Amino acid sequence: MLTFLEFEKPIAELESKIEELRHLTNHGDLNIAEEVTKLQGKVDRLLRQTYAKLLPVQKVQVARHPNRPHALDYVRRLVTDFTPLAGDRAFADDKAVVGGVGRFRGFSVMIIGLEKGNDTESRLAHNFGMARPEGYRKAVRLMEMADRFGIPVISLVDTAGAYPGIGAEERGQAEAIARSTDCALGLGVPQHHRGDPGGILASYELLRIQQRLLPAELAQCGS
Repeated sequence: MLTFLEFEKPIAELESKIEELRHLTNHGDLNIAEEVTKLQGKVDRLLRQTYAKLLPVQKVQVARHPNRPHALDYVRRLVTDFTPLAGDRAFADDKAVVGGVGRFRGFSVMIIGLEKGNDTESRLAHNFGMARPEGYRKAVRLMEMADRFGIPVISLVDTAGAYPGIGAEERGQAEAIARSTDCALGLGVPQHHRGDPGGILASYELLRIQQRLLPAELAQCGS
């Protein structure tokens, strides 16, 4: 089910009309297929016009859209033969950080991403994309593995920040963030990044050091 924002109401109305027409079996002389094509053309034009002149507040709304794809969505659609890798080999597996090896356009790659989840259950499981120390240590483990095998690292950053809980601080949140940054700076393999930068230091540093950076157009810090 599509979720429309307030400023997208005219588009939603046209989409609703298209759905109504598609469910009609017979309507006299009305050529349903032709009407649907015309309305779809209007939707496409209206989408382009609307998104060509978004206000700052509307860009924030789009950046926070509940239907925006997350790390695992990109993996499912773009990566083949994906094998997930879990755990930091020291304490636990932080599900806010997902990663593994796979093939992108025929090349072996290491994927590391921050996953927010898309419903209540998955958001709780992934801690809303807020990494704990073990998540950063997992990222370090995967980066070091990629470096050993000579495969590029693709990172997908989409987070509001590191997890601020007492337990995370007690387990060395600051050290884990610093170590992940240091590890990324020392990698000898290519790093490619797609990110919606948040307040997280390690993620922001990763933005800075990527050989190739692909920032999301509709994003802002803390989205």
